[in-house]
Amino acid sequence: MHALSLLPPLLLCLLVVTTSAAPARPNFILFIADDMAWEDCGAYGNKAIRTPNLDRLAQEGMRFDRAFVTASSCSPSRSSLLTGRYPHSTDAEQLHWPLPKAQVTFAEKLKAAGYWTAAAGKWHLGNEVKDRFDVVHEAGAGGFQLQVGADGKPKKMVAEKDESGCGQWVSTLQARPKDKPFFLWLAALDPHRDYVSNAIPNPHRPADVVVPPYLPDAPDTRRDLALYYDEITRLDGFVGQVLAELEKQGAAENTVILFISDNGRAFPRCKTTLYDSGIRTPLLVRWSSKVKPGSVCGSLVSTVDFGPTFLELAGVPVPASIQGKSFVPLLTNPDAKTREHIFAEHNWHDYDAHKRAVRSERFKYIRNFDADLPNTPPADAVRSLTFVEMRRLRDAGKLTTPQLAPFRKPKPAEELYDVDADPHELRNLAADTKHAATLAQLRNALATWRQQTSDPADGLRAKDEFDRETGEPLPNRQRPRPSKAELLGGKL
Repeated sequence: MHALSLLPPLLLCLLVVTTSAAPARPNFILFIADDMAWEDCGAYGNKAIRTPNLDRLAQEGMRFDRAFVTASSCSPSRSSLLTGRYPHSTDAEQLHWPLPKAQVTFAEKLKAAGYWTAAAGKWHLGNEVKDRFDVVHEAGAGGFQLQVGADGKPKKMVAEKDESGCGQWVSTLQARPKDKPFFLWLAALDPHRDYVSNAIPNPHRPADVVVPPYLPDAPDTRRDLALYYDEITRLDGFVGQVLAELEKQGAAENTVILFISDNGRAFPRCKTTLYDSGIRTPLLVRWSSKVKPGSVCGSLVSTVDFGPTFLELAGVPVPASIQGKSFVPLLTNPDAKTREHIFAEHNWHDYDAHKRAVRSERFKYIRNFDADLPNTPPADAVRSLTFVEMRRLRDAGKLTTPQLAPFRKPKPAEELYDVDADPHELRNLAADTKHAATLAQLRNALATWRQQTSDPADGLRAKDEFDRETGEPLPNRQRPRPSKAELLGGKL
């Protein structure tokens, strides 16, 4: 007779349950800010912005200091993130191009593996891939805000005008089935332009903002930055509401929380450029049961790496379509390395453009295939207080050389920066013979990546749809924009 058959029935039952039960798969919450610079929160050193909840995530988890998006443009960045593929490989590399149905997303792989998947807030990915989620609550359809009392505890739900895009975050979390692990894609509209006054009860003071050296330190620049700060603080409040609800549900311990931005701030020489001010993102990761509180990682991470990371943590096979690399090793060993370079690109966004970049931990190389064109910021930033002031100062001859960058044409075909020594990328070293070896190495790395990912030599160019001086629409502006398939006559 087998020894197990001699055990009492109840003990035998308990033994079977204990030995066969698998560890619970982690839940995932991905917060995505809209047009927030990597350094614009307290966790990254900007103490002028009130971000207690983001600071808390850093204190209770890991802060990544070299995390990057693949495009400094909203929808291409999001399509790349969701597919784990570089923008030119998604067929959605230009602004407002929908992600085609043929693209494989990590969300659908989680869904097929038993995860409940939901998206709430800004969508900007088109209609063909909404079915990859169980639920999609797109911002603009109305929503509710969870009021939180002075003690930090939830009080009640109230209807709101969802200017932030975050109004359905908490209700989406509350609606999750309790018998499944979950993945939430929570995407804000904050701090995207246009900015409004009184976005928060206690607005930031223009006198307190931090003005980067490539922007003029003028009253209108400071007013513009203060309004941008207000929307970051509003976003931070919604992050706090989700954290409070997660704790109320008792699900915080086994939920991996990540906070990123889709690209840099919507200011000149930031968004739609390949400087760190355009492609570097905040990345905060909290996982109470695994990630050491207060840890910092200086290793390179790209947003194409998020898909394989989620799938590995969930125990789901990574599809061959994914071009990124899992950064799971970094979560427990921040000194580990998972990649030598990150790569980024910029294509049409309001204006014609075609650029590529590669960055190591120390150096950045940019190849401008559109050297005849200036680095014009997005049209909404061209219409901003800051850019109007920059035009006035330019005409008066009062801008510094770095501040003239958005107007300069032609621009250099190649740019090389020592980002450790020159964090704002103001000194182009491409012609410096002392850095010839570095230039050659990064040129080769970029060429290899372009070949491996089948990056077209010239890209698919498109005409400007806005005036570069005023940001006003031109007569040829198209809404909706034709997709890549339509532009190529259905032949991709």
